[in-house]
Amino acid sequence: MSTTTAPTFKPFNLALIQLGGVGAEKAANLKHAREMIKKAASGDGGAKPKPDLVVLPECFNSLYGHVHFPVYAETIGYTPGQPYDVSASKSESVKMLSAAAKEEGVWLIGGTIPEREESTGKLYNTATAYNPKGELVAIHRKVHLFDIDIPGKIKFKESETLSPGNSVNKFDTEFARIGLGICYDVRFPELAMINARQGCHVLIYPSAFNTTTGPLHWELLQRARAVDNQVYFSMCSPARDLTQNYHAWGHSMVVDPMGNVVAETEHEEDIVYAHIDPKVLQEARAGIPVTTQRRFDVYPDVSKGL
Repeated sequence: MSTTTAPTFKPFNLALIQLGGVGAEKAANLKHAREMIKKAASGDGGAKPKPDLVVLPECFNSLYGHVHFPVYAETIGYTPGQPYDVSASKSESVKMLSAAAKEEGVWLIGGTIPEREESTGKLYNTATAYNPKGELVAIHRKVHLFDIDIPGKIKFKESETLSPGNSVNKFDTEFARIGLGICYDVRFPELAMINARQGCHVLIYPSAFNTTTGPLHWELLQRARAVDNQVYFSMCSPARDLTQNYHAWGHSMVVDPMGNVVAETEHEEDIVYAHIDPKVLQEARAGIPVTTQRRFDVYPDVSKGL
């Protein structure tokens, strides 16, 4: 359980990069992602307000699939709470993301990349977050692995190559406390509850739902997590590419604490811009005060004991 006080929630601008054109060549993927970060950070050349926080999607530097994770995996070597020397990092993706955050002067959630833990050889699906100085301030290893089998529609097993993360993660900016999750994590409400009860105002999950589960649950789950916890909730997807084996749903979106979809795109490459207004969170919690009406004398508080 976090004992530090969350920063005061202030208005800020968010940009989600629904990245397209991710192919087999990692260098080309990183180059394109860097170009799109620059475009997003400029507010699409001044057409939109400059974002304070920019987000990339799940597996932005590699093809998506359990057979691809070992091929594209990089060693990050980050230990929470300890200084991290980006210049000495073995991860080319981390170096690019750090430089982009610093050069564009934004907070950046660098989607996810396949990570190889040097000491164990284990592979993780890992999100990284950077401040405007380019410092790596947080990582989140996907806690719940995407192992599903819907007969006749889709079968996918991340656990064939990946290991699950074992921690709940967040980071503080000057405008909000941001909670992290990745894709399938959204189906487990405990993770969002814990982050919300630890003071997070906004939960952001780089994701890649597919065209089977996307139409059914993509919007539903985000609105549910937002309303459950009276927080802003956002998932950032890759663009859909029908030339690849895995077809992402797209529809990157931002949902407010009342469950309203405040920004969304379709399935092609795009940048979603949203203004995050603390007043909506404050009014939701005042008008429907579930945060103070919990009955922990009847059921346990899942955030206790962490």
